This record gives sequence, structure tokens and C-alpha cells, in this order.
Amino acid sequence: MTVPIFLELVEMKAKTASVLPFLIGLCFSYYYYGSIHITYVILYFIAMFLFNMAVDVLDNYNDYHHAVDVNDYKKNTNIIGRENLSVRSIFLLMISMATASAVIGFILAWFVGWPLLIMGGFCFAIGVFYSSGPKPLSSLPLGEFFSGFTMGFMISLICVYLNTYHHFSWSFENLGLIFLISLPNTLWISNLMLANNLCDKEEDEKNQRYTLVHYIGVKGGLWLFTISNIVALLAIICEYIVGIAPITILFSLLLIPFVYKQTKLLWRKQVKKETFVCGVKILALGSVVQVATYFLGIII
Repeated sequence: MTVPIFLELVEMKAKTASVLPFLIGLCFSYYYYGSIHITYVILYFIAMFLFNMAVDVLDNYNDYHHAVDVNDYKKNTNIIGRENLSVRSIFLLMISMATASAVIGFILAWFVGWPLLIMGGFCFAIGVFYSSGPKPLSSLPLGEFFSGFTMGFMISLICVYLNTYHHFSWSFENLGLIFLISLPNTLWISNLMLANNLCDKEEDEKNQRYTLVHYIGVKGGLWLFTISNIVALLAIICEYIVGIAPITILFSLLLIPFVYKQTKLLWRKQVKKETFVCGVKILALGSVVQVATYFLGIII
């Protein structure tokens, strides 16, 4: 397996969806709580990254096995069939990464407490059932919610917990603040999957995957995509208003023309090779700018 094929198999280009929620959780921990445990954070990042890769490999693995459209999707689209990869090797790679991630998770839980086991177990379960079982979450109208909630909110929550575990509060107020700081990423990650499903509607239905777009239609999906972007930007304003982010985060609002342009392009056409990238660009640039402007406020 060559490096480019490996990177495509683990969907490295989509890793923004996990790294940026981690970084915003790290910034929030320092700015709001004044607490960072660097060793725990590094171990968590490694475990998170390994499991994220394992889940993406599992997604490709299950799509290959469950494909109904054998002649086109299974042989020409899915990377395992297209590159004639060994199914057994792919399975062993996936298990190795997931096992290493779990071991690191148990070590961390030994030091910071059982709540990490609950949160980590939830993320593992969503990661496995996202593309596994008779009714994978990715093939149901629940996919957008679970991908956004797990990667956007839970990654940030775990990061904050690791940095503040000795005085972490499970109050609704505290969880609400973490939810607010993670809301832009949560919505943009959900929109990434929504954009994918908008572009893949016909192919998904051929393979008996009835996603949210199947039920609300393309126009309904486009409106949801648009509203989610608006709410994400409003959340950034609220972060400053309630005092959980520095004023510099308002520079993120300079993204508005860019987000509008990308959203407009997706409205015009829903073609995988041409406009799925609109969701990718909004997530990537939006998340990077949010973290960068937050970090700027910390250092000045």
C-alpha cells in the first residue's frame, strides 16, 4: 500500500473535523479555566487520531462489503476495490489502530477517573455503529446529528475534562458553555456529511442508504445547510457575549462572505467532484479561523 493510498483510505484530508474541535477545547481550557495537563492532552490526541483513522477505514471497509451496486461502486469507486487492496490487511490495520487507541484511553482513565470511560465508550460505540450493523447510522437520517455531536462536541468535552478533571463540574451551566464553544464545529461537521449526502443522494438510494436528504429532499437539505452556517456564526458572537471567548474571536465574522459564496455554490449544483468541497472548505477555514482568533486573544 502506497502512502497516497493509505492517506485516502484513512481519509486524512477530513482530519480537520477532529483536530480543530480538540484545539478549540484546548484553548477554552486555558482561557476559561486556566488549566492545561499537557501529558494527558498529548496522549488523548494520539488516541483520538488513531481511532478517527480506524473509523474511516471501517467506513470504507463496510461500504465495500455492503455495496449493492457491485459493478460501479464496489469495483470502481470504493478505494478497497479500486486499488485491489487486501481485505484482510485492511481489517488488521483497522483493529490495530482501534486497539492502540483503546489502550491509551484506559491508561488515561486510570489517572483522570471513570467519566472518561463513559465518554470514550460513547465515542467508540458511535464510531463502530456509524457504518456497521444492519442499519448503520451513516445510512439513516441520524448520521448528520451523530457525526456532528460526537466529533464536534464530545471531542471538545473530553479535552476540557482532561485539563480540568480535578475540579470539573457536570452542571448544566458548565456543559452548556462547552456546548456553545463547540457549536460552530458541531454544525460545520454535520454540514460536511450533509453536503456529502446531498451530492450522493442517487448513489446512496441505489445502495439502499436512506439518509436525511432522502426524507427532507434536496431543497430541505440545502436550507438546513444554510441555517446551520448562520447559527454557527451566531454562536461565535454569543461566545464572546457570555465571556467564554476573547474579543478577537469576533474576527471570525470576516468569514461571512466566504461562507455565503460556498453556500451559494452548493445551492447551484450538488455534484460530488465539484461542490462537496464547499462543505469541506467551510469546515476547514471556519474551524481554523475560530481557533486562530481564539488563540490570538490568549496570547495578547
